[in-house]
Amino acid sequence: MEQKKRIVSFDLDQTLLSHSTWKIPDSAVWALEKLRQSSWIILATGRDMDNYYSREFKEMVRPDGIIHLNGTKITVGNQLIYEHVMDKDLLLKLMKYADEKGYSLGLTAGDEDYYLHPEEVRAADIRRWGECGRQFRDPWKLLHMKVKTLAYLGNEAGALDMEKQFPQLKFPMFAGKEGADVVEIEASKAEGLKRLCAYFNVPLRDTVAFGDSMNDYEILMEAGTGVAMGNSVPKLKEIADYITTDIEEDGVWNACLALNLFEK
Repeated sequence: MEQKKRIVSFDLDQTLLSHSTWKIPDSAVWALEKLRQSSWIILATGRDMDNYYSREFKEMVRPDGIIHLNGTKITVGNQLIYEHVMDKDLLLKLMKYADEKGYSLGLTAGDEDYYLHPEEVRAADIRRWGECGRQFRDPWKLLHMKVKTLAYLGNEAGALDMEKQFPQLKFPMFAGKEGADVVEIEASKAEGLKRLCAYFNVPLRDTVAFGDSMNDYEILMEAGTGVAMGNSVPKLKEIADYITTDIEEDGVWNACLALNLFEK
């Protein structure tokens, strides 16, 4: 295997992918191309990048490895190198509670969507894109599937309520505060980064992690250098080693320059 100097890890939404344009800024694309000369490029996201609404962005970034679903799935190319499945008893209890409370909870698997109370997902899609083209399936089928993480669509009060009821889980809010990832406590992007360090034979100290929301908290803490975008939530900025400009203000490019990450 080719040896490179470091691993540079990027969250996708609001770190590489702007939610105002639904594009990766040109400056970030240029930064990725320059980084490839000496660094392994990693995507670390709450998404499953193999799903229909994420594949196009995976093709744009062309990462060397992907930490999907907050560390519960890790791939290098077409190779699955790690997978963790949520405890079935815990999943059943959580779904029953969410259903009783009217919370929209579920996931996208491949090209299909499985959500309790999908009306919130539909409304969120319409607010974001002006339409909702999802094909919703019976969410209770999740009990017979390999569920790694879930997504919650709703306000922060619902996430805090479920977090209180289920201390085995964490609910880091999305940057826009319209929902949260649902992840078992032991899973994180940071653990995924450690696994990819072992795979690529790169010390953890030689890693840089970019992020903007609370599911990036652990990876920014653990990486050799943690970079918070200017548009990050305040708690992430508090623990970052470096705070760059907003995604819309060439934040990725500016941080790479400031941290001397480009090959000279």
